[in-house]
Amino acid sequence: MNKLYFEDLRVGQRFVSPPHTVDEAQIRTFACEFDPQPFHLDPDAARQTLFGGLAASGWHTAALTMKLLVQAAPIAGGILGSGGELAWPQPTRPGDVLHVEAEITGVIPSRSRPDRGSALMRIETRNHRDEILQTFDVRIVVPVRPA
Repeated sequence: MNKLYFEDLRVGQRFVSPPHTVDEAQIRTFACEFDPQPFHLDPDAARQTLFGGLAASGWHTAALTMKLLVQAAPIAGGILGSGGELAWPQPTRPGDVLHVEAEITGVIPSRSRPDRGSALMRIETRNHRDEILQTFDVRIVVPVRPA
């Protein structure tokens, strides 16, 4: 894929990732390392929580979102976030097939750094039922094409 520089981005531009299937082993492995709570580790204990069953950590969903976004949006220099708002309206469950849909919602040249600009993105992580599991409104730093 050709890398996209600041000049290549436009409001309304969309990126869609390939799918990724989440299984119980992935959920438990991530949780053991990074978010060891019963509703991420133990299906029986998880049934007794507000989740009503095993659910992936929101941070696991965020990490998978990043992987899928990198696959979908070939931003030059990588995807460098500089702030945003993250929400998890629904949990990711074993068997969910995730994909990311991202849209450029703003393009802002830097006033002080002529070698870069910012892009605003709305990133939605959806499952195979098209339910939104995560939203991320983020500002990313994007390099200007070298002369």
